[in-house]
Amino acid sequence: MKSIKLTPKKKKQLNMYVRLAIQILFFLLFPSTFTSVFNGVKYIFTQIGLGSSVALNSFLAVLIALCVYTIVFGRFFCGYACAFGTMGDLLHKLYLFICKKMKKKPFKLNDKLSKVLSYLKYVVLLFIVIMYFLAYSSYLQGKSPWDVFSMIVSFNFRFDGYTFGIIALAVIMVGMFFIKRFFCRFLCPMGAVFSLLPSLPFTAVTRKRENCIKGCKACKNICPANIDIPERGKGNVSGECFQCGECISVCPKQNTGVSGKVRGNEIWYVLLRAVILLVVLYFIGV
Repeated sequence: MKSIKLTPKKKKQLNMYVRLAIQILFFLLFPSTFTSVFNGVKYIFTQIGLGSSVALNSFLAVLIALCVYTIVFGRFFCGYACAFGTMGDLLHKLYLFICKKMKKKPFKLNDKLSKVLSYLKYVVLLFIVIMYFLAYSSYLQGKSPWDVFSMIVSFNFRFDGYTFGIIALAVIMVGMFFIKRFFCRFLCPMGAVFSLLPSLPFTAVTRKRENCIKGCKACKNICPANIDIPERGKGNVSGECFQCGECISVCPKQNTGVSGKVRGNEIWYVLLRAVILLVVLYFIGV
């Protein structure tokens, strides 16, 4: 019996469908993971601000588990499992579909402006941390767009006092419609935390620059984080990488991949990371 050999185009499509299936699965099973893990961050700084001890609770357990997972496997949660990120991907795909039908060129944010805006998520994180540290968290009640999102996906439509949060979510959705991974790149406080974590070398996406086609920018052009894929062996790995694998699939010379023999977007490797994350989230009770 002959094994089926997929063409590069078919393999790319298969990878795309597998990623979409994983995103939908996590969206349906664990839509509030983002809120839970960031509640762990808020809990830590609330306790520190009060001068109280930090005890292990469900939110802190989720935060620790996901941070350890991210250190080992990179930001796979961001690229595949975050419900907020999945919503952003679907909204942007809708925008690209409309542009294609209307034969319009999609909007592209200036690279320099994009880089400047990428620091905004650290400002958001710092602001929230300070508010909880100083015990001013009551002022943030009803203003969280991800709390509103969690309520919607949980079919909880009691939005009394959440006017600001609803408006913020609407603005973010507009941004995600026009700009790929708008929230993740520019506003996500948990993304700021993940980007600061160290990443083990064997999970980092790198490329063999010497083998690249001259002038080719396919990997950067498709990257939702708009980052330059670091050269293999140089150690300058970016914490902004979402581990989506799009740069690996698009490379015409197959120079892009994770270190070692594993390219990074093989179906078995993607499924392995997804299954491990599913097990982790299930056992910590998300």
